[in-house]
Amino acid sequence: MAVAVTVMIRLDKFLADMGYGTRSEVKKEITKGNVKINGLSVRKPETKIDTEKDEVMYREQPAAYEKYEYYMLNKPAGVISATTDKKEKTVLDLIGEKQRKGLFPVGRLDKDTEGLLLITNDGELAHRLLSPKKHVDKVYYVRVQGELAEEDIRRLAEGIDIGEEKLTLPARLVIRKSGQFSEAEITIQEGKFHQVKRMFHALGKEVVYLKRLSMGTLVLDGNLKPGEYRKLTKEERDGLC
Repeated sequence: MAVAVTVMIRLDKFLADMGYGTRSEVKKEITKGNVKINGLSVRKPETKIDTEKDEVMYREQPAAYEKYEYYMLNKPAGVISATTDKKEKTVLDLIGEKQRKGLFPVGRLDKDTEGLLLITNDGELAHRLLSPKKHVDKVYYVRVQGELAEEDIRRLAEGIDIGEEKLTLPARLVIRKSGQFSEAEITIQEGKFHQVKRMFHALGKEVVYLKRLSMGTLVLDGNLKPGEYRKLTKEERDGLC
């Protein structure tokens, strides 16, 4: 029979991990008596707590333990999909309320591409979403220079040569407008370098604007302006797992 393992953590580390301040800052709050465990005031930062059972109050507010963080970001153009960079602004620079270290973007969007980007520290979830074997749909709104036609739908559905060893996996194209500048939604299940741009280039079209709308069950919140973010709802998190 499996035995439950209780994980104990220092009170000051717990509060610092949850974003209530640095270790030194939360230690001061603890020694002032501003932290309670199960209704009792505690003044020793080294006090151990059970994150599954103990109820922690910080300045009269519940301090819940969250192992993972999940943020939906509407990535703006001009920001790179990286954790750190000495010269460029990164997507993590936009997440002002991040609590935990180790956050990263799930996949990447080109610097000039906008739209949905998931930021988390959940490596297993990221692997599931990014693995080609999982066939996770990624939907993009695209504006291209050039006319789109039924032939383009057919070629993308069959897989197209973008200079790799194999053709791309079948993609679904829905044309919204066709003309000198055309608009469409394209659904792919891969994430190769500049893939959408290369696919349309192979069709003789050039992408002038690209925005990711969804990834699996996660759909970009239409209320988020470029550069804005929010935490995922429980329903959104459960849908991804």
